[in-house]
Amino acid sequence: MGKGQEEKVNGNGSSLLVELPLGKAAEGFELEKAICSHGLFMLAPNHWDPISRSFSRPLRLTSPPLTVMLRISQPPTSSSTLHLRVQGTSALSPSHSHSLLNQVSRMLRLSESEENNVRKFQSVVEALHTEEKDELATQCLRSFGGRVFRSPTLFEDMVKCILLCNCQFSRTLSMAKALCELQFEIEHQIPSVKAAEEDFIPKTPTWKESKRKLRVSKVPMRLESKFTEAKADNSGLDLQASQDIEEPCDYKGMGSFPSPEELANLDESFLAKRCNMGYRAGRILKLAQGIVQGEIQLMQLEEDCKETNSSNYNKLSERLRQIEGFGPFTCANVLMCMGFYHVIPSDSETIRHLKQVHSKSSSIKTVGRDVELIYAKYAPFQFLAYWAELWHFYEQRFGKLSELPVSDYKLITASNMKMKKTIATRKRAKVSTKE
Repeated sequence: MGKGQEEKVNGNGSSLLVELPLGKAAEGFELEKAICSHGLFMLAPNHWDPISRSFSRPLRLTSPPLTVMLRISQPPTSSSTLHLRVQGTSALSPSHSHSLLNQVSRMLRLSESEENNVRKFQSVVEALHTEEKDELATQCLRSFGGRVFRSPTLFEDMVKCILLCNCQFSRTLSMAKALCELQFEIEHQIPSVKAAEEDFIPKTPTWKESKRKLRVSKVPMRLESKFTEAKADNSGLDLQASQDIEEPCDYKGMGSFPSPEELANLDESFLAKRCNMGYRAGRILKLAQGIVQGEIQLMQLEEDCKETNSSNYNKLSERLRQIEGFGPFTCANVLMCMGFYHVIPSDSETIRHLKQVHSKSSSIKTVGRDVELIYAKYAPFQFLAYWAELWHFYEQRFGKLSELPVSDYKLITASNMKMKKTIATRKRAKVSTKE
């Protein structure tokens, strides 16, 4: 939100409530859509509660440093305001309040420029719907909303984009969780005695990970009935009136996301083993060290991304490519987090989607050209259109992602998106072969 936003603060012991007016973003804004719109919302230390429809995580406020537990909710009686319940302090200084609002605004993309992008994207969708009458595409795009969740800081986005590379999502989840556990150990000076919880980190060796296949039968196809019962059990709770934040069990022994300063002096082999990162440990350490040493200026990068045109994209991409480990896919993901939507980060999952949904025989060499042809009509919001479509088909496969329990996040993999051929399809193929 812009500077000078009014906030109402009511102290209650060691917590307080900050009311954040949504302003121009209030029209059509849904917290659930804004948060549960990208896989980053599933990565520690983020926690979405499908029952109360609230979002929680530790948040680091600056000047001076202060870590608080934050819960964000949208009261049903006022769609134009968000409730920010802050635990860990009974008052916020002006600098802490500014830091809090900036980080919440960044996560939910509540800036004026992002709000303009949302409206322009929706206009493009409506214009194409009027012109082409593509009901399925319009349904996907309208239900998406136009906001893509991101982290409260650029550093966290950059690290998590590294964690997304060359592995199944279950491993990305475990690495992010392990980093937050490590931060807790660093902050409390606890000796590191385990890599991560045995029931969470995949036991398959890193080099074999791509060969691992999860059984499709384990995927919960629809979860509405499961959550109807859970919601009924909680129907008597006044969730909005709660004055305290009960710490979710997922936070036990988990801190906030580590800072560049906390990571910069770690030993690479220790980080690789502690967080099961493999080669990513070296890339993350070099990123943290570059920031601490002043070689990588995050504030300058964010300042330079205010103009989201293709020329500026190319300049920023070139600068990011100078950082070790930042190839085309990672750079495109980071720049998407920074507000550039005209480039689609393409990997094997993109190829799978184009083959399964668009019947394209894409390969790693042709996928860039293929996505340009398919999504060019949505310029300059090609990524938003692609992601809305991808998210829609994920929800068709797994059920509403905002209603998934945390334990099921690890099932969201490309292998579980592959549908077996139906008997009818196999018969048609057999007949065609005989002919």
